[in-house]
Amino acid sequence: FMAHPENLLQLPEIEDPVRRFLAVVAFYLSGWHIKPPGVKKPLNPILGETFTCYWEYADHTRGYYISEQTSHHPPKSSYFFMAPEHNIRIDGALKPRSKFLGNSAASLMEGVGVLRFLNRGTSKGGEKYFLTQPNMYARGILFGKMKYELGDHSYVRCPENGLSADIEFKTKGYFGGTYNAIGGLVKNDKTGETLYELSGMWSGEMTAKNVMTGQKEVLFNATSSKHTPPTVRPLEEQGERESQKLWYKTVQAIKEGNHTAATEEKSKIEDRQRDETARRQEQGIEWKPKYFRKVRGGPGGSEEGEEDLDWILDANIDGATPEIKSQQIISIAPIIKGQTATPSHLSNGPSQSPQPEQPEHQQEAAPTTQGDLLDFGQSDATAPLTQVMLQPADMPANLQEPLQPGHPIKRVDTLTKDLDEFVDAKPM
Repeated sequence: FMAHPENLLQLPEIEDPVRRFLAVVAFYLSGWHIKPPGVKKPLNPILGETFTCYWEYADHTRGYYISEQTSHHPPKSSYFFMAPEHNIRIDGALKPRSKFLGNSAASLMEGVGVLRFLNRGTSKGGEKYFLTQPNMYARGILFGKMKYELGDHSYVRCPENGLSADIEFKTKGYFGGTYNAIGGLVKNDKTGETLYELSGMWSGEMTAKNVMTGQKEVLFNATSSKHTPPTVRPLEEQGERESQKLWYKTVQAIKEGNHTAATEEKSKIEDRQRDETARRQEQGIEWKPKYFRKVRGGPGGSEEGEEDLDWILDANIDGATPEIKSQQIISIAPIIKGQTATPSHLSNGPSQSPQPEQPEHQQEAAPTTQGDLLDFGQSDATAPLTQVMLQPADMPANLQEPLQPGHPIKRVDTLTKDLDEFVDAKPM
């Protein structure tokens, strides 16, 4: 549901909790109109595969995204999103489970997303919204016309405010009905009162009807909407386990219509994964994700109530300012153009990274990759970023000693070449 992340930016500032909740529902519904042009066999992610990207917004802020395949059997993908200046964070897990239903194949989506408004709520971690996903169906796999559908119930819940939305993605019946319809209710869980009725088409216009007043409002119209693609680092800056580089040869062969080559390249990746699994088992090594850790759930746990995530980002994003939080995020994984997958990024755990490019008000926003994320290398790479770090040999020998009155420390600034003088504060 990250097709329109810019629609989230103003939501934390909505004062009324019911209107804020309805805006979250509108954002949730805005993401499902993006669908593949046909029904095709997917590229199954391999264990440890990663993908990072970012969005550049009109107000010169950014949203950052980190994801990783944290389990292969059963398949689980974990992801993290944050827009520091807007107090928004999302942690999520995708857990697809396949099921064959005669002439249809289903992907049952058992994961959950946890949306947080960090400037709201009374509990640690901000005001939380729990979001599930509809199931996905490929119809006509044996005979008839192949068709992609979303189906069954999904939910948006905000326990702190006692609000929930039950949204039904309706599948077309054999003899009647229509494709892509939705319906649902927004309720006050504390009183059982129905506040809004939801209706429409997830591929078109969706509305909410106020039960008390009878007034309808448009939540989202997908008819002419185009998703907002993120910016992805150029292929030459990516590591071997990053999605676009990992599957590049396979995808190129598919685009060229060379299905034999595509199958061979796909088999190479899958065979390598099987060999790596066998070696770990022989050596008794337990695999651990690079960017995520197990959720600390259960009574009294720091992530109590978030157990369905299974894994969560293995880092504390707790900086005092949005700028510090941005630095913390890009130190975990290479995200911004100019960051490369250094050896430290290839190991488990967080690592050092270059400083991010800073958006300039006088310049146009950096070009974003257009269309499908499998169209690689469509945007020009910026010059690699550098970070000036003081090495131990350059540090004054008495740096850790208390300053003596009348004996300040002097150093030349590494960037401006100005002479800086550090003196101890005068006692009060």
